[in-house]
Amino acid sequence: MKILYKTLIIILAAGLLILAILKIQKKNNGLKIGIIQIIEHESLDKARNGFIDEMKTLGYDADFDVQIAGGDISNLNSISQKFASDKKDLILAISTPAAQAVANVTKDIPILGTAITDFEVSGLVNSNSSPGRNVSGTSDLVPVEKQISLLKSLVPECKKVGILYSSGEANSKLQAEMASKECKKLGIKTKDITVSNSGEVQSVVECNTDVDVIFLPTDNLIASCMPVVSKVSLEHKIPVICSFADAVNKGGLASYAMDYYKLGKLTAHQADRILKKEVKIQDMPIEYLKDVELVTNDEVAKQLGIDISDRLKLEIK
Repeated sequence: MKILYKTLIIILAAGLLILAILKIQKKNNGLKIGIIQIIEHESLDKARNGFIDEMKTLGYDADFDVQIAGGDISNLNSISQKFASDKKDLILAISTPAAQAVANVTKDIPILGTAITDFEVSGLVNSNSSPGRNVSGTSDLVPVEKQISLLKSLVPECKKVGILYSSGEANSKLQAEMASKECKKLGIKTKDITVSNSGEVQSVVECNTDVDVIFLPTDNLIASCMPVVSKVSLEHKIPVICSFADAVNKGGLASYAMDYYKLGKLTAHQADRILKKEVKIQDMPIEYLKDVELVTNDEVAKQLGIDISDRLKLEIK
């Protein structure tokens, strides 16, 4: 009797194991996920890695086809067309230009965007709360009011802020407008400093050193040129307040930044729900990370003669 009982237990356990394996195989077998990224830099790379790692944690053993466009729009278009012709099961588009390129070539394949400030402003969805198209995803919008409050705390004597961003980035322009409004509330003047390509960054920053502080929105072009921005700003003793941690690590003074790895993980959970057909992508609202963390560069602060711990006492309270 005991032998029979043990045999039944073993058979039952084996059956459950087989069912679990079949479920995973059914879930993952032949899945093709395309990942298109405008350019390589720390924030975008973290979002990509967070997505892939979390998808694997969720049990997906898919074919992840990662393609980097090197900042070239024509490359984005070519990659997008290839993904569409390959009939990927899902596409992850990292950055606004990447999402726009893919959305232009397919209306059927689910597209999840990440590291995008505002999907609606970018023309990717009908609204952030109800996309209405084959596009949804996660936003990297950080609280601009907190960044400007941080700026005021670290540089209380500031009278004029230069807002540096790419003129071709609609999301950067949106953040610039938000920053201007917050500065106005504090009686601080602002000056838009725009560039159209990476080759302009150094000369444009050098021609606009009449500001007390430079503020950087989340902007991929500026992010890729941060070493140049840092070099010029430090030469002129101009603090740079950033919207992402990577820029602080490369010479900015401080930021309230989000964790892009966590942003990628959040996007993976959206992908899981779509692939399981628990929700239609057109009905999936854009999602946001709730938490940001204070990131500072002590070496830059030292070069600028700023005592961060002393000046942030009021901010931290």
